[in-house]
Amino acid sequence: MLRKDRFKAFVDYFSAHQPDAKTELHYSNPYELLVAVILSAQCTDKRINQVTPALFDRYPDAYSLAASTPEEVFPYIRSVSYPNNKAKHLVGMARKLTGEFRGVVPSSIEDLQKMPGVGRKTANVIASVVYQAPAIAVDTHVFRVANRLGLTQNARTPLAVEKQLMQFLPKETLGLAHHWLILHGRYICVARKPKCEICPLTWFCKYYEKVKKVEGSRLKVEG
Repeated sequence: MLRKDRFKAFVDYFSAHQPDAKTELHYSNPYELLVAVILSAQCTDKRINQVTPALFDRYPDAYSLAASTPEEVFPYIRSVSYPNNKAKHLVGMARKLTGEFRGVVPSSIEDLQKMPGVGRKTANVIASVVYQAPAIAVDTHVFRVANRLGLTQNARTPLAVEKQLMQFLPKETLGLAHHWLILHGRYICVARKPKCEICPLTWFCKYYEKVKKVEGSRLKVEG
């Protein structure tokens, strides 16, 4: 199968079955999404959604968070991964956001990355979700699923995956494709034991193709 046909099959399936895919993080404004995405690094969305209600109640905007300290923020996020570093990142982000951007979450990926705790992945999420910019964030799920399906080739870094997806995906699908890949990786194409038996994409999946070849070779040996 040509790669362009693989991308078409991917887009066609999810356009029909998950046309309204979106983040599972709970938020009500760009500031809250930025906080949630920073917290979500190497942590589950479920855990973040348990933590953020109290955090947002205490720090409803960037100004209140900027006036706090990492030590004051820590108790609210102690159950997430790397809470000490994330507490420092949140306060640093808020101070940068209020000091340089007047409390308004910027739309440019370059400006977003000026803030503590905001790497390229987080910046792409904000640009895509909040501002509908043609960007695609690559986390562990996106990286894994894109490579397994064969959407990317010899892509060994998140940036390489991002560039290939940006090149071959229709521009209007980039924001959705980010969520399609994440949700598929979270619930079906999981890291250790992908649920190929219930996956609707095996007919064009390179990973599954390899699995079937291995199984076929094993049967020949046993036979």
